[in-house]
Amino acid sequence: MQAKTGRSAVALALTLVVAACSPPLEGDRTDLMRLRSKDGPDEFAILPPKALEMPGALNDLPPPTPGGSNRTDQRPLDDAVIALGGKPGAGGGIPAADAAIAGHTGRFGTESGIRGQLAADDLTYRQKRPGRVFDRLFGNNSYYSAYEKQSLDQQSEIEYWRARGLLTPSAPPRGYDKEAEAKAARKKARKTAP
Repeated sequence: MQAKTGRSAVALALTLVVAACSPPLEGDRTDLMRLRSKDGPDEFAILPPKALEMPGALNDLPPPTPGGSNRTDQRPLDDAVIALGGKPGAGGGIPAADAAIAGHTGRFGTESGIRGQLAADDLTYRQKRPGRVFDRLFGNNSYYSAYEKQSLDQQSEIEYWRARGLLTPSAPPRGYDKEAEAKAARKKARKTAP
């Protein structure tokens, strides 16, 4: 028993000696196990170019732009716009189909910094009305209670527009309880199961 204990103590001592002899870890030190570099390239930022392809006619090629973009350059944002059904570079202007509604909404003028102004006004409004004590104590969001007087009743709006014969998106009826319906469906399925 003492021999085993003695061997364990020797093994532990050797482990501690070897660990103490290892070189100290330095912040910028590079070795085979810890490849680190602050000045190296970000390998995830490197995009391979698109494949070269021959145009139908060489006259269709744009004039060269030294230092500019290339036809084989990757354009991830443009690719995302195309994937979603849009046209790259078309953003920024108002489509012709929406010109009438844009003109109507801007008939009283527009303010350029409206988003920042609204955010500041919203913060001031909620600071003056901080919510109930227990809401603040438990970190509940007081946003909906702060703007309850300014919100629309969804069901009455749907009824208003449907009464005028306009198509509206479907919505659950007033008082609909999705959980109760699911519970009833499970109960019915258990009764009909063999």
